[in-house]
Amino acid sequence: MNTFTFEDLKKIDRLKLGEDVPLELYRAIRLIGLNQGLPMEGKTTTLTIGRKIGSSLPVETVEDLFSIYEELKIGIPVLLEKTETTMLIRVEDCFCEGLPIQEGKMVCDLEGAILEGGLSKVLDKKLSVFEIKCNINGDEHCEYMVRILD
Repeated sequence: MNTFTFEDLKKIDRLKLGEDVPLELYRAIRLIGLNQGLPMEGKTTTLTIGRKIGSSLPVETVEDLFSIYEELKIGIPVLLEKTETTMLIRVEDCFCEGLPIQEGKMVCDLEGAILEGGLSKVLDKKLSVFEIKCNINGDEHCEYMVRILD
């Protein structure tokens, strides 16, 4: 089976349209296609996809991961707290910022799973990432609690 690497994805040869796609398209895929179009708001799909993307990123440190997360315009991660078993990460300028508030709703599971896959890779540990704040919910920013399991 042929697979794509992250380096393959950087090979862009679109002369007229270039390398960027609008945020509206990303939002449509995430919120209409996955969140509204799949059972359970697409949670199992987005978690699987996000973990795979995160573990495929060419990163060796947490700083590398945060840098590429921002470079890809997913958001700007900021490490707020770190202990032996937990990390608290705020994501500023998340893709969902500016969308209408829907109290009780959190939609950034894919983006958290990308962090999970990347962190698991660079820390060489099993861990889980839970979204605990979301702009959509009315919070000031998105935030994730990371639990290091081993």
